[in-house]
Amino acid sequence: MPNSLLASRNRRRRSKSKSKRQKLIENQREPQCQETALTEEEEEEDEGNGFKLKTSAKHGVQPLGNLYFVNKGAVNVRNTGLGNLHVLTDELVLEILALLDATHLGVLSTVTKSFYVFANHEPLWRNLVLEELKGDFLFAGSWKATYVAASHPKFQSSGESVLKIRDFYSDYLFQSWLCANLEMKREWLERDNITRVRGLSVEDFITNFEEPNKPVLLEGCLDDWGAVKKWSKEYLSDVAGDVEFAVGPVEMKLENYFKYSDGVTEERPLYLFDPKFAEKVPVLDSEYEAPVYFREDLFSVLGNERPDYRWIIIGPSGSGSSFHIDPNSTSAWNAVITGSKKWVLFPPDVVPPGVHPSPDGAEVACPVSIMEWFMNFYGDTRSWKKRPVECVCKAGEVMFVPNGWWHLVINLEESIAITQNYVSRRNLLNVLEFLKKPNAKELVSGTNDRENLHDKFKKAIEEAYPGTIQELEKKAEEKRIAEEQKVTFWDAATDSKSGAFKFSF
Repeated sequence: MPNSLLASRNRRRRSKSKSKRQKLIENQREPQCQETALTEEEEEEDEGNGFKLKTSAKHGVQPLGNLYFVNKGAVNVRNTGLGNLHVLTDELVLEILALLDATHLGVLSTVTKSFYVFANHEPLWRNLVLEELKGDFLFAGSWKATYVAASHPKFQSSGESVLKIRDFYSDYLFQSWLCANLEMKREWLERDNITRVRGLSVEDFITNFEEPNKPVLLEGCLDDWGAVKKWSKEYLSDVAGDVEFAVGPVEMKLENYFKYSDGVTEERPLYLFDPKFAEKVPVLDSEYEAPVYFREDLFSVLGNERPDYRWIIIGPSGSGSSFHIDPNSTSAWNAVITGSKKWVLFPPDVVPPGVHPSPDGAEVACPVSIMEWFMNFYGDTRSWKKRPVECVCKAGEVMFVPNGWWHLVINLEESIAITQNYVSRRNLLNVLEFLKKPNAKELVSGTNDRENLHDKFKKAIEEAYPGTIQELEKKAEEKRIAEEQKVTFWDAATDSKSGAFKFSF
């Protein structure tokens, strides 16, 4: 894991993101200086922008614009407390502090008010917990308190003391707090333009959605799942016992993860996303099955050598996945067992605003958090000719994600879900083409043998389904030729008798 999540934040931001972030922060400025951004006792809603905030800004950090509304001659504690380091950006200051251990961070926080705010920045302590304690910790309400409780158990504390600092202004730190404490705006949830179906036949699903590569929300597919009836936090903790699940960069027991998810408020909550859950806890494998529309899964011909393809997903409100395309050119389905999720999807030929894929597709730069994308870029899509497909997927519903589609998902409440990536005859050629790309070693995921996956998969398909690849290639060629032979505008505008163009005025 890198020394700091903050370093990653700085590398992945783009100038466009920064300019939009500045506009957002300007919208949060208040007409006069206050010691804290909000009152401690109550939530406060900005009626002008529709923002609903969960708590007050930690340490009293305010957006930089507030400095211009205070009395003439006021100074920013941020600059005076940093001394000669005040010329550095906030991101760079935090990257430097990320090189320190917990003891030195603690000492530094006593030097000045400014260093107190920086040295108590929660992502710094989150890094220390995850790097040093791995997943063996009990969340204590904040990452700093968690580190202290685990590393110095004899230290008696009645709770973490948060000192409010007056006249500290920082757009960067305020933005981080804002993203962690904003609730989804009503206008971000109201657009629902996906096709919803119930009782669809497999043939109609293939014809209307899988072949044309269109997303759809399927209702009534999970009625027979034992998981829908059983999978509460208590049940999962009981059947899993001491088994550890993949949570971000670490492995955690479910009981400990739920303690974390119940008490956390941060910009990017840790997301439980485990591809081996069925092997770890076999009873979970018996309590769900792929909906009938997704039973054909050609990657299964590889047996134990197939890439990772199914995951149990658990996360608190605000957790989720930022924009990405599913691995290995596969399609996917995602079934919500408890909770609800907001989906935003863009077709393969439309890159979402604020997202910057590398030319070879190996890397994707995008806003640091999902909430940041909604605040800074969601509004842009209103004027787009090709608007995203959006919906809220609730418990008992299944989302079909066609191959190549960009998608973002955020949990609107604590949620448990199952997702699987699969290969059917409809996207087999796409997958084979993807696996044989020159840079497949960088693109292929979920397997230790990236270079040979194409050859292994193609050979296994030819042995299990002789002639299938050739038949699909023939149909694809026939379809291509038929498309080329369609009458074009210029053909239709030609006078068939004279061979010249025909115009009417």
